[in-house]
Amino acid sequence: MSGQSRREGPSDHQRRRRTRSRTARADLVFSVSHLERRLLDGHYSQRLSANAPVYLAAIIQYLTATVLELAADEAHKMGCRRITPQLLDMAIHNNALLSGFFDNITISVMSPGMQ
Repeated sequence: MSGQSRREGPSDHQRRRRTRSRTARADLVFSVSHLERRLLDGHYSQRLSANAPVYLAAIIQYLTATVLELAADEAHKMGCRRITPQLLDMAIHNNALLSGFFDNITISVMSPGMQ
């Protein structure tokens, strides 16, 4: 038996390999499976490709990051340390593309006494 390797079962590398979620494989923050469930429950189409929820999660993550970055820039200009709903609204309406996209959206603002 000298010189021969033993190949009886799976290697250590195969045993240690973990399954990764679609969210982790796509390197996203928004849950792909959650969006897939919402798309299926909403009956938006008869069939749903495997890539549709991944693509939608990527789009939502990109839009969220863009809006938060613009709001952070507005906060920095105003000398604020927090992003408020007013700053979000200002950031969206000062951007031509986002302003058209969020045209029918209302950002609700809590009054100081309700906090």
